[in-house]
Amino acid sequence: MDELDFFRNALVYLLAAVISVPIAKRLGFGSVLGYLLAGMIIGPYVLGYIGHEGEDVMHFAEFGVVMMLFLIGLELKPNLLWGMRKSIFGLGGLQLLLSAMAIGGVAVALGQSPGAGIAIGLTLGLSSTAIVLQTLAEKGLMKQASGRASFSVLLLQDIAVVPILALIPVMAGGSQSYNSSHEPQYLAGLEISGWVQVVLMLTVITGIVVIGLYLVKYVFRIIARTGLREVFTAAALLLVISTAALMELVGLSPALGAFLSGVVMANNEYRHELEADIEPFKGLLLGLFFISVGASINFGLLGSSPAMILSLVAALIGIKFVILFILGRIFGIRGGQNTMFAFSLAQGGEFAFVLVAFSVDSGVLNPDTSAILFLVVALSMALTPLLLLLNDKVIMPLVYKSENTREEDSIEEEETPLIIAGFGNFGVVLGRFLIANGMSATILDDNPENIDVLRKFGFKVYYGDASRADLLASAGADKAKVLIVTVDDPQKSLKIIDLAQRNYPHLKILARAVSNTHSYELIDRKVDGFERDMFESSLLLGIEALTHLGYKRYQAHRLAHTFRKHVRMVQHELHQHHKEDEMLYLSETHRHARDLEELLRAEKEDTDHQKDSSWDISSRMEEAQKINGPLPEE
Repeated sequence: MDELDFFRNALVYLLAAVISVPIAKRLGFGSVLGYLLAGMIIGPYVLGYIGHEGEDVMHFAEFGVVMMLFLIGLELKPNLLWGMRKSIFGLGGLQLLLSAMAIGGVAVALGQSPGAGIAIGLTLGLSSTAIVLQTLAEKGLMKQASGRASFSVLLLQDIAVVPILALIPVMAGGSQSYNSSHEPQYLAGLEISGWVQVVLMLTVITGIVVIGLYLVKYVFRIIARTGLREVFTAAALLLVISTAALMELVGLSPALGAFLSGVVMANNEYRHELEADIEPFKGLLLGLFFISVGASINFGLLGSSPAMILSLVAALIGIKFVILFILGRIFGIRGGQNTMFAFSLAQGGEFAFVLVAFSVDSGVLNPDTSAILFLVVALSMALTPLLLLLNDKVIMPLVYKSENTREEDSIEEEETPLIIAGFGNFGVVLGRFLIANGMSATILDDNPENIDVLRKFGFKVYYGDASRADLLASAGADKAKVLIVTVDDPQKSLKIIDLAQRNYPHLKILARAVSNTHSYELIDRKVDGFERDMFESSLLLGIEALTHLGYKRYQAHRLAHTFRKHVRMVQHELHQHHKEDEMLYLSETHRHARDLEELLRAEKEDTDHQKDSSWDISSRMEEAQKINGPLPEE
């Protein structure tokens, strides 16, 4: 590829991404589907702006998957990972085994040899780490049951790639040499025994753990002292690339190696800086990867045998969905979370491209079969965002409708100055406080089970969705003075606020902020006041902790007050950066954290704080008893 072709292809890739992804996001499809559609359009089988060299781009872009797993590893401490062992090896192992058996059985029934059937089953039993994790992260599901289960299964699949690579030549009846670019060249092609290979694998893994735990922080400390951000970024990239290269050299999954190095560095003091530096590269490379997958869809083959190809895609997705759904139920995933889990992992994965090529070179599969498998995998990956959208828009509402057949309550016509939308844990405490102070309120909630329990305790709660204009009107929004929005779902919260501001501009609106991002959305809407989830309760518990650690109660309260004041002062500044420049936002967040530490350190060293301690009678009495002894008994 000459220099002109390079710049032309770069222009095509970037232009396609910049146009397609915002449109897809605007239509509610998510960025992954946008990238895939862009790849299909510019690929060799539609407009032909990029040719078959897109396969080379895919090999480069697969490094985005490596970076993604490194960043995920940074979020998982080793003890947390150990706590997931049941779902990783139990749920993940059963999924791969059952999927391989079912898919392999179908392949044999369609005329493939038993060895080819096993290879196809193991290959198609894997799912797409890149698509699944990116999509779940966009939907904010990584910390929910479906996200945790999906991650466990994907991690087991990454571990399983190595033994699958070792098993495939056996299916051909012997060990063939393999020189394809898809497969790592162990130690530059040196002939080594299996035991030596195992020792090398263990040595590299041990080296990564030791270096990650004990050496890396000192290296980054030295680099940080230079004050050169670009050198720190280069060092972060060097860490990920070197780890991946070492793992590939000894025949292990580069993505798995990157994940392992991330885990052992989860407690590193430079974790946040590493995340900030690597995140932009990860996003760009993953985008290239998805575009390359879209471009690899062979529409010529699809057009020649559409019924066969689509039937195979449907069979693959259907088999894996059923197995995943059943396993999800067995492992305690319920309701909509289980359907999300099953749909998320029902596709083929990017490792299939490697394993199918390896199977062809090993003599297990023929080229015609491999072309069909490539297409089936690519189509299943492209369909995943659509399946998840179908689950969100059609299946989930039907499930909830069947579960919640209760009709909305009719609201009694009474003038109350206050409307509370959402009466979960947050809303209940708030409501109890206001009602105890003689405030009458119209309370709305859309959880029927919650409402039935609250009514037993004497609360007057109405069942209904406050984001509906007719219900808000029935609740007396035109005559109320204050609307307090405390619903759990941030999107529904914003929808209620937008509705109220549009139709009832006289209402004072107070809101519960579920997260930082949600609080920034509330700032954009200029609500009259909001409070972060658990912010004050966390501070109160922190005060108690400080008192048990030897601080006077008034000292702890002053420190909490300083902390509260600083956080709220910088919130609007960080909000502006969050909107305009993510890198600047992260940098300013770290700077304000350091400023806060200095501020609290100065507060603790201030000896003039005694003047406002007279309110704290208990601490003063404790001090007096330490000096003068216990008070005499009456």
